[in-house]
Amino acid sequence: MTQKINDLRDRMIVALDVPTIWDAYRIVSQLGDEASFYKIGYALAFAGGLQLTQQLVAEGKKVFLDLKLHDIGNTVTEGVQSLSNLGVDFLTVHAYPQTMRGAVEGRAEAALKLLAVTALTSYDDGDLRDAGYGLAVRDLVRMRAEQARTTGIDGIVCSAAETEIVRDVVGADMLIVTPGIRPAGSAAGDQKRTLTPGEAIRAGVDHLVIGRPIIRAADPRGAAAAIMDEIAAAS
Repeated sequence: MTQKINDLRDRMIVALDVPTIWDAYRIVSQLGDEASFYKIGYALAFAGGLQLTQQLVAEGKKVFLDLKLHDIGNTVTEGVQSLSNLGVDFLTVHAYPQTMRGAVEGRAEAALKLLAVTALTSYDDGDLRDAGYGLAVRDLVRMRAEQARTTGIDGIVCSAAETEIVRDVVGADMLIVTPGIRPAGSAAGDQKRTLTPGEAIRAGVDHLVIGRPIIRAADPRGAAAAIMDEIAAAS
């Protein structure tokens, strides 16, 4: 573990990728103390998720706002200033230099940790070519991780498959947060670069973002407990 994480449960971030805050409340209630950290993406944020964020923070839960901010620097600065007041733990921005500089300025002295998204885990080299990039995924991830480190970003969001590359660039002090985690035997869905929880921990990932394998399970609490057992065994 490269970062000191006092509560092992914090290594698992449950993605509340559901359409309504009532669905989210139900999942949080089902998981109880089995989970301590939740991700809210912009689909839920636009459906009342910021109100849910405040409630979770008030209940002592940790919150990762996965909003992937990207705009001109001043607009990002102002957006991060507003979000810093919510008491959330993590916020994502896209790893464009101007965007990251604006986010760091907006965060100022707040405790909020900024995470830079290098390349979405649903992308492969062909997707990058279609988007007009001349770099392969691994090369783009390396370049953006280097830019994030020099900008003062706190951590990197990347596929677990790129963990070794990122850790080599950012060293031990920056967080690595990985979506697209799939327990053995579960469907990959739209994720193209995945690892199991144990593989990701052994690769050096600090926090695992896990959604469908938990929230769509017949027994979400049991699924979360099984994943935590795998994380504990690999830590």
